[in-house]
Amino acid sequence: MTLKTKLLIEQHIHGAFGVDLSTANTEEIMYLSKNLYKHGIGGYFPTLVTDSIENIKRQITQIKKAAQYKEQDTAKILGIHLEGIFINPLKKGIHNPQYFLPVTVENYKKIEDDFIKIITLAPELDEGLIDYLHNKEVKIQAGHCIGSDLWGIDAVTHLFNAMKGITHREKSTALSALMNDEIYTELICDGKHLSDEIIKLTFKLKPADKIILISDALPITYSDIKETIFAGEQIFYNGETATSLSGTIAGSTTLLDKIIKRLHNIGLMNLEFINNVYKYHNINLDGEIIWDTNFDILEVRK
Repeated sequence: MTLKTKLLIEQHIHGAFGVDLSTANTEEIMYLSKNLYKHGIGGYFPTLVTDSIENIKRQITQIKKAAQYKEQDTAKILGIHLEGIFINPLKKGIHNPQYFLPVTVENYKKIEDDFIKIITLAPELDEGLIDYLHNKEVKIQAGHCIGSDLWGIDAVTHLFNAMKGITHREKSTALSALMNDEIYTELICDGKHLSDEIIKLTFKLKPADKIILISDALPITYSDIKETIFAGEQIFYNGETATSLSGTIAGSTTLLDKIIKRLHNIGLMNLEFINNVYKYHNINLDGEIIWDTNFDILEVRK
C-alpha cells in the first residue's frame, strides 16, 4: 500500500548538504536544489540570515540567477525569505546584532527586490514597514520578537522559538498567534526545537489549515560538517543538535520529509499540512511524492 501527496514546499531553509544559502554561489545553490528534490521538496524559499546590506544584496543576485535554471528533478526556487536585519535584539537567537536595522521603509529599500517573498520582522519595532509591505506581494511574518500585537501579520516564524512565550498573566507573541485563527504558524517539529507536548497543544488550538511545517535546516544538514561558521557564529554539531558556543540552538539538521515521518510515527501527521503552504503562497507545483506506509519516500516524480 502506498500514499500519494503533493511535492513538499519548504519556506524556511538556510541550506543543507554543506551549502550555506547566505554565502553560496549559483552552482552550489543548484547542487542544493537537486539534492532537495530527492527528499520530495519540489520548491523552496532560500532563507537569508542577518548580514550586511552588501552581502544580502549579493546573495539575492546569486539566488535569482540559480532560479533561472530550468532543470529536471530539481527543486524550484520560489522566492527569498529574508529572516534577518529587522528583528529584536532581545530574541536574536544566533543572528548577529551588528547588522540589525530599524524596521523602516528606508532601510528595506536598501535591499528591496521583487524576489523577496517572505520577511520575518519584529512587529513591535515597526516604523511603517508593515504598511508599506501590504502593497507588495510579500508575506509578513512575526519572528525573533516579543510583541503581542500581530496586526498586519500573515504568519509567525518558527512558533515558540525566538519569541516571547506563554505565561498566565501576560500577552505574548506566541499566545496571540495561537488565539488568532487567521494567522499561519511555522513549526519546527524535529523533536529538538519543540517538545511533543507543545506540538500537540498547538495542533489542538490552531486550525489544521494554518499549520506550516518547516525545517529551518542548516548548511550542515546531511553533510560531514561538525563545526562551522554560520551567521557569524561558530556552530557545533554533536550528531543530534547544532548549537552555538553558548548553547543556543542554531537550527535544524533534518529536512521536511523526515519531519513528516517523525510526526507520523508519533501519531500527529495531518496531510493537510503539506497542502497549506500551497494555499499560503497561492502556488501550484506539478508533481507528486509516492510514500510507503511508514512515510518513507518511494518515488518523487513530475
